[in-house]
Amino acid sequence: MEKEMKTEEPRLMKGNEALAEAAIRANIDAYFGYPITPQSEIIEYLMREVPNRKDKKTVVLQAESEVASINMVYGAAGAGARVMTSSSSPGISLMQEGISYIASAQLPSLIVNVVRGGPGLGTIQPSQGDYFQATKGGGHGDYHLIVLAPSSVQEMADFVFDAFRLAEKYRNPAMILADGALGQMMEKVVLPPDGGLPKTPKPWATTGKTKDRGHNIITSLFIQPEEMEKVNLQLQKKYEEMQSEVRWEEFQTDDAEILLVAFGLSARICQKVVDLGREKGIKIGLLRPITLYPFPYKRIAELSEKVEFILDVEMNAGQMVEDVRLAVEGKVPVYFKGRMGGMISTPEEILQEVEAIHEKQNVLHD
Repeated sequence: MEKEMKTEEPRLMKGNEALAEAAIRANIDAYFGYPITPQSEIIEYLMREVPNRKDKKTVVLQAESEVASINMVYGAAGAGARVMTSSSSPGISLMQEGISYIASAQLPSLIVNVVRGGPGLGTIQPSQGDYFQATKGGGHGDYHLIVLAPSSVQEMADFVFDAFRLAEKYRNPAMILADGALGQMMEKVVLPPDGGLPKTPKPWATTGKTKDRGHNIITSLFIQPEEMEKVNLQLQKKYEEMQSEVRWEEFQTDDAEILLVAFGLSARICQKVVDLGREKGIKIGLLRPITLYPFPYKRIAELSEKVEFILDVEMNAGQMVEDVRLAVEGKVPVYFKGRMGGMISTPEEILQEVEAIHEKQNVLHD
């Protein structure tokens, strides 16, 4: 996914607003959503700004619920529209059936989850407790979303373009998995160019134009098991092809003896841990998965060959750590550090954990 040329002056924006502005500039045809903290600024920004863009023909609609929103996305995507929705954790849970339908019908679309603490209604504070739901197929059946995890306001904007590119390339729904802090924080951002994401041909869409082709039928209902298996095999082949899109970022891993693995806001915090550790002579490195699906199993496996141990850091009870352990396959110990319910670990807390594990490892080796 190539980065867009950035020619504009930086602007100070909230993450939610930067994402919404990027969606306008990506020439979305429609947005359907329902307000929920901490992502309500997305729909508010679109409602306010789209009517002022006379060159845009975007439909922005507050539906009566999240269930209605995702089914409107299903219909618009089936008609060939570039369409998106956004919500936060409980709202995304309500969308799961519709998301599964969209995945089975192979329709490109964008779903944004600005995660809050749970379970239940929980708190409006940031969390990473929706990793399983996002990466393992939170609804029924065997399916995957393309999942991108931003760690800055800049990436909140950039990943809108990236997500639509991938969604349309693979005819698959994509998700931007952010969190409440990224949605609410303000940073400098250089927005992608308006109109910088050309529309792609969609000959499969139900446009109503059948003069030069047969009827297009879009469905996720396949009564005969042979047909349903055929669809599933097509999906699995597509997911295998998606593995070529895996993305990650590394910090000081060349000589690292200890590896941190973290995504999103946690990865940002861990960058400071790397700096603090190296000031004390501890050779810490960091790998940040950018695509949570597909996941960088191979690279983590390679790095595990040369480190003493790995510490996975998340804002949950331990979810991505299962994928890290799958990648490592027992080659080195994999530990976990997490906080839940909207609480965020400080760099100092994480470094203390690293030092305690390091001391324990040395005792075991002695």
